[in-house]
Amino acid sequence: MLKPSFFLRLLPFSLLLAAACQPNKPAVVTSSPASMKQLEGTWLSSREEDHGDTLVYRPNTYKFPPARGRTGFAIKPFGRFEQFDIAPTDGLTGREGTWTADGNSSRLLIHLADGQMPNYTLEIISLKKKVLQLRRR
Repeated sequence: MLKPSFFLRLLPFSLLLAAACQPNKPAVVTSSPASMKQLEGTWLSSREEDHGDTLVYRPNTYKFPPARGRTGFAIKPFGRFEQFDIAPTDGLTGREGTWTADGNSSRLLIHLADGQMPNYTLEIISLKKKVLQLRRR
């Protein structure tokens, strides 16, 4: 007869297997410290991949097709944020700000220091294979 402790030892493996067997479920980033680390870096708009109200961003190291300019942002440690807008000379200009995680959800509240535009929210839909999908509210 199998002891109950045998089944308890199998539980973590069965949960891991069950999670791996859901290929269509998007990888959603939550506001835990480990998952926020995945978001750190510079992200540029891959507008060719946008669909509906879902915006797609890729790391700045991605080989994008030619474009006159790409907007984006940098999520930095300790709540620092920088938004990149297209400058008058077609380069990028940075605007400093801050981000805060909205509870246990996958939303970042963005506040730009210059106050030229209202605060906004980035709702993370998924982050997998270095493709960040989000909605801006």
